[in-house]
Parts: sequence; structure tokens; C-alpha cells
Amino acid sequence: MAKETVEVMVEGGKATAAPPLGPALGPLGVNIGQVIAKINEKTKAFAGMKVPVKVIVDKDTKSFDITVGTPPTSQLLKKEANIEKGSGNPKEDKVADVLIEQIIKIAKMKESSLLGKTLKNKMKEVIGTCNSMGILVEGKDAEESMKDIEEGKYDAEIKSEKTELTAEEKAKLEEEKQRLAADMEKRKAELEAKAKEIINTMAGKERGAIKAKLKEAGIPDAMIKELLPIEAAAGAAAAPGAAPAAGAAKAAAPAKEAKK
Repeated sequence: MAKETVEVMVEGGKATAAPPLGPALGPLGVNIGQVIAKINEKTKAFAGMKVPVKVIVDKDTKSFDITVGTPPTSQLLKKEANIEKGSGNPKEDKVADVLIEQIIKIAKMKESSLLGKTLKNKMKEVIGTCNSMGILVEGKDAEESMKDIEEGKYDAEIKSEKTELTAEEKAKLEEEKQRLAADMEKRKAELEAKAKEIINTMAGKERGAIKAKLKEAGIPDAMIKELLPIEAAAGAAAAPGAAPAAGAAKAAAPAKEAKK
């Protein structure tokens, strides 16, 4: 049996016969309307996201199979949490909170590509990604949420396979996201003030010593790079034509001797 595969990216639940899908399927003799309907049925859970789709056509019988890939877990979490990006400092700064139903939903979406053998194990994999993105689960950190899963706290939700949230639940999560954002901004301002105080107190000292003190005070690396740029700490660059520093002159001397 001769088979041909058509691979395309489609928006979840919104595939059409327009290019590139329609023109690619036309010469294969399949019922394009049926293929489109099947694709949309299989991808409706990914509304608003681009997903990879393979249409495998038997050229003799005109039958077809459809396989749907899934976006990365991080992308699915961003959609569920309604955020543009994860936290730059996930250990301290939390950017959103999600409910266990959303974890179940993503675990089922990614079922074929996650390593866990059970749904609970797959859910813990998803929660691991939450941890690296600064996303809470039911208001808790990853380790505590995973423990709750193991202890059976969410067995009823898992059994019912409820994956959609009510309008009220979504509104509460949005409020929590705003609260977390405000807390993060407040903490950032406090850390920035502390960092500037340290930098001012240690003015004139080596950058390495200042950086070590900032890290000791819990200042994030990104903030250190922003407030203590290498150029500023090392001093202004030498002006064009300026004489080299004594150390540089000494270093150059052996090189000249070597050339003789």
C-alpha cells in the first residue's frame, strides 16, 4: 500500500481547506471536508495555539489517519495560567497559580509524550515544569502539590476527569495572579534598594567583592548584572591612543622578547 504523509501546523480547532492544507490534500483524492473535520475535532483542546498535525493517506484506498503533536508543556501552562512568560526567579517570584484540573488537562494533552506510566506521575511531571516557571498549584509549591497527589487528595478530581474551570474559578485565579504580581514588584523594589545600598557602601572596591556581597544578600543574578555592569565596575575604557596600563605593558614585554 502506497502511503503519503502531509505535515502542517494548524491553529487548534480552526483548520481549513485553505493553503497549505487544502492544496496538499487535493491531489491525494481524500475527502478534504472529512479530514478537516477530524483535525478540528482532535485539536479543539489546543484553541489559540499552533499544533503540528500529520495526515497519513493511503493512496490506494483513500483512507487516512491523523496524528496530532502537542506544544511544549511550558506553552500549555502559559495558556492555562494566562501569562506571557514564566518567572525569571522561580524560587522566589511566583507569577501565577493554577488549579489541579488544569494540571490534569495538560497531563492528558501530553499523555503520549510524558514519561510517567500513570496519570498521577504525568501530573507530577507537569508540576515539575510549573516549579521551573514560578507557577503555584492550588496555592502551593511543587513539592507540596506532588505530595498531595501521592496522598490521594485529588483522587476525586482525577477520577471525574474534570478539566475545565468555571467563570468564578477563572476570576479568582486572575485575582491571585494580580496579587502575586504586586508582591513580586514590591519584593523587587526592596531588593533593588538593598542592592544599591550595598553598591554605594562598597564604592571603589573590586567588582568581584561587591558581587559576592550582593549574592550573599540574596540579590538575583539578573539584578546584579543590571545594577553592576562589568564596564562600570572595571572603570571607563581607556581613550583611543592612551598609554597602556603598567600591567599591560609588563605583559607585552615578554611577547616582544619572544619575537626577537
